[in-house]
Amino acid sequence: MITFRNPAVWATAFAGALLFGSEAKAQDLNILPGLLSAGGVLDNPDPDVVFSIGLGAGGRPAYFGSDEYEYGATGSFQFDYVRFPNGFSFGSANAVGFSQGASVVGSVRYIDERISMDYPEIDGLDDIDRTFEVGMGVAYEQEYYRAYGAARYGFFGHEAFVGELGADYISRPVRGLTLTVGPRIELGDSKFTDTYFGVTPEESVESGLDAYSAGGGLYSAGLEATALYQFNPLWGVRGRLNWSRLLDDAADSPITLAGDDDQFRIKIELIRRIALDF
Repeated sequence: MITFRNPAVWATAFAGALLFGSEAKAQDLNILPGLLSAGGVLDNPDPDVVFSIGLGAGGRPAYFGSDEYEYGATGSFQFDYVRFPNGFSFGSANAVGFSQGASVVGSVRYIDERISMDYPEIDGLDDIDRTFEVGMGVAYEQEYYRAYGAARYGFFGHEAFVGELGADYISRPVRGLTLTVGPRIELGDSKFTDTYFGVTPEESVESGLDAYSAGGGLYSAGLEATALYQFNPLWGVRGRLNWSRLLDDAADSPITLAGDDDQFRIKIELIRRIALDF
C-alpha cells in the first residue's frame, strides 16, 4: 500500500499523458492481433447478455474525508444489454460504452475497508468492513450528451442505501476516441453517512475527535472526465479523473475536518465487452 498527498500534481500529469496516449491509432497495436480480435464463446454475434468489464490501476482517498491517497489495482463492471425470452430488451448490443436512447443499467461500487489504526488522525474509530454496493439505474444517451441516475444497496460494510446522479457532454474528435465531462452528485441515507462520517461518544473518547452524528441526504458533488479509446467494438482503454467535494454533514464531520473535503479519484483500465448467448 502506498499513500501520498497533494493529488493535483499527479492528476494533471495523468490527464496529459492520457490525452496524448489516446491519439494512438489502432494499427500501432498490431503486436496484439490475437488479443484484439473477435471470436469464441465470449463474442456471440446474436447475444442475450452483453456486459463490459475493466481492469487497471488507480488512485483514491484512503477513506472518505482523507487527505492521504492510495493506489493499486482497480476494476469496473457495467451491463450494456440484456434480451429476455419474450424478446424484450434493454440497452445496446453494438459497442463498448455507448447505448443510444433510454436504457436500464446495472450499477455496482466497491468501497475498501477502513482500518482506523492505520491512520493516526482517526485512530480509535471503529473499523469498517469492505462494502459491495449493488443496484440499478436508468440512463438516456444521444450523440452529444447523456444523463443517468442510479440507486444501490451496500452489503457487509455500511448496509445502507446510496444514490448517484450524473450528466455528460460527449465529444468524439477522432474515430474510436470518446471524451466526456460532466457533473456528479452523490447521496446517502443517514446510516451511510453516519457509518463513514459519524463519531460515537465511545469513539470520541478513544480517538480524541468530537462526537458527531451525520444526517442523510446530499453528501458529495463534483465533476468527472473520461477518455475512452476503442481499438475495436470489443476492446478499449479508458481513463477516468473524478473530483468531488464533501458537503453538508459530511463536510462538517470531525473526520473530514482532520483531512480534506476535496476528494480526487483517478484510474486507467483496459475494457473488454463480452457477449453471451443463452
